[in-house]
Amino acid sequence: MNSASPAISVHGLKKSYGEVHAVKGIDFEIQPGEVFGLLGPNGAGKTTTVEILEGLRPRTGGEVAVLGFDPDRQRQQLKDRIGVCLQATNLPEKIRVHEAMQVFASFYGRHVDLNKLLQRLQLEEKRDAFYSTLSGGQKQRLALALALINDPQLIFLDEPTTGLDPQVRVEIHSLLEELKREHRTILMTTHYIEEAERLCDRVAIVDEGRIIALDTPARLQQQSRNASSIAVTCATPFPEDRPAWAEAIHSALDCSGRTLTVNSRHPAGTLVDLVKWIDQQGLELTDVSLKQPSLEDVFIELTGKSLRE
Repeated sequence: MNSASPAISVHGLKKSYGEVHAVKGIDFEIQPGEVFGLLGPNGAGKTTTVEILEGLRPRTGGEVAVLGFDPDRQRQQLKDRIGVCLQATNLPEKIRVHEAMQVFASFYGRHVDLNKLLQRLQLEEKRDAFYSTLSGGQKQRLALALALINDPQLIFLDEPTTGLDPQVRVEIHSLLEELKREHRTILMTTHYIEEAERLCDRVAIVDEGRIIALDTPARLQQQSRNASSIAVTCATPFPEDRPAWAEAIHSALDCSGRTLTVNSRHPAGTLVDLVKWIDQQGLELTDVSLKQPSLEDVFIELTGKSLRE
């Protein structure tokens, strides 16, 4: 694959099961070294799309290239170059950690040093443990180790932290950020908005088999119709009469009269106007906070659904 070529190129992708159209013609490209997120409610078509890209499911229509290979026709060549971490990895209860690593390594024409990989995933002390004795977080770290065993250029992560407690999620996030720093290409699906905001360079919001928005998390938040809120607190109460600041659509005082909240669709301009006015009034500014619409707000605005529906 030419280094300038997309790691993944998808044009007009469709997948139907009889009369059911799971994917209805989607287009996107993922650049080498990019972390790309697919967000969508259950049944949106995310997992079907990922399985087509992995070569696990044939497509009904459209053009797909993954690392320069057609996953329908060049499955074996593709398999050697990608890593896959599924939402649930179930191994035999009595297989030991190092045995699982050896079995998976045998599937590929090349593999990394297994002992170093165990160290990296903090599983060295568990190398002789049975799979059934591992905690949920250890099982997911092992799943990630198995996905990295062939030193893949491209990694697919399908809901990598679903069902894990918050502390373990933070551990997995740290591992994923390491992979990101190594400039590996990652395509992930997730139900956790904060995961997408923290890890993804760009996200595509998928609903009913179509991509309805695609951009960086920050730009999607900026495009929201919901207003940002600016809260300013002064040492003494605000005057009752307040002007109309640039781009502001609503303002309200709290019960103390010292904290003013202003809603604006363009908070940068409003904030400059607001601070100038506070200075002109001779008030002492003690605190400023800005809350923008979250990616969750954008998602609900676009789909009318919660991400976990």
